[in-house]
Amino acid sequence: MQAHDAVARNILGLALGEIQTAEARANRALGDDEAMAVLRRLLKSNEETLGHAKDDPSRTAELKREIELLSELLPSALSPDAVAAALAPVADALRAAKSAGQAMGVAMKHLKSKGAVVEATVVQEAIRRLLR
Repeated sequence: MQAHDAVARNILGLALGEIQTAEARANRALGDDEAMAVLRRLLKSNEETLGHAKDDPSRTAELKREIELLSELLPSALSPDAVAAALAPVADALRAAKSAGQAMGVAMKHLKSKGAVVEATVVQEAIRRLLR
């Protein structure tokens, strides 16, 4: 149990330090979206490191615990089916878009207005599904 507590203290301390550093650079308090971006960046970094640490079981366990803790702090992202359903009201605008980039812009604007937490690759997949 103490090992897990140490891992939690370390990763949460690192996350707080990263957020404080970003605030110092911006010379203002970060918004929720910006703080979540810092956490996502740490999560992604740990996932990449986990792929290279397979020969060290103790490091692998530590990284998995850190990933679990960081994941718990982030809101869960919508699935491709949920994103497609959320985009149904703007399906005509997506079809009318002249490019994939324009369609993505329409989709992201709509999803952001609804407060949806989404990943770009999932939105792209949902757009493809709607445009079939």
